[in-house]
Amino acid sequence: MLIHPWDAGSGEQSLAYLRENAFGHLIASGRGREVPVVVPTQFLLVDERTIWLHLARPNPIWAAVEENPKVLLSVAGPWSYIPGAWRAEPGTDPSLGVPTTYYSSVQVTCRAEIVADEAGKLEILRAQLGDLEPGHGDPAEMPRLLSGLQGLRLAVEEIRGKFKYDGHKDAALRGQVAKGLAGRGGPGDESALRHLA
Repeated sequence: MLIHPWDAGSGEQSLAYLRENAFGHLIASGRGREVPVVVPTQFLLVDERTIWLHLARPNPIWAAVEENPKVLLSVAGPWSYIPGAWRAEPGTDPSLGVPTTYYSSVQVTCRAEIVADEAGKLEILRAQLGDLEPGHGDPAEMPRLLSGLQGLRLAVEEIRGKFKYDGHKDAALRGQVAKGLAGRGGPGDESALRHLA
């Protein structure tokens, strides 16, 4: 992912984004494959160096992880299209303004460990359920669930965040874009407005 200096997120900002957006794409390249295996998944950021998740046993990612445990977790969104007229420099014909898309994206390079034992799977499930649905029944009482999945512990090696919101543009132009976003109120516009504030 291309990250300009004005788009780069700090480690703290990138971790906060992962906590707030705990759904992404886990990508395992394996070895000698024409394309990597890409799996959309919920995950739990346990701490700044650890991510846990679980997937169904028939998932094709297990073979790729066994071939090569280095994986990438990619999280992006929400996004908002910014029309060129909103970004036209003062004195420029609005039809010649350069459009763009505002978005946030964090990519985490990790070393994956497959968790197949019951105690390990229960630890992951209890942590995820405790985060997403506190008070839910104990997964230990759902043997069919346990037998149908495996867990993954991801050890974070590198985290890269991109927060593309015209950070290199002056306040007047950013204000012009903010006015357009507030008036439009489309999908992703509220998130983009928060980044412009």
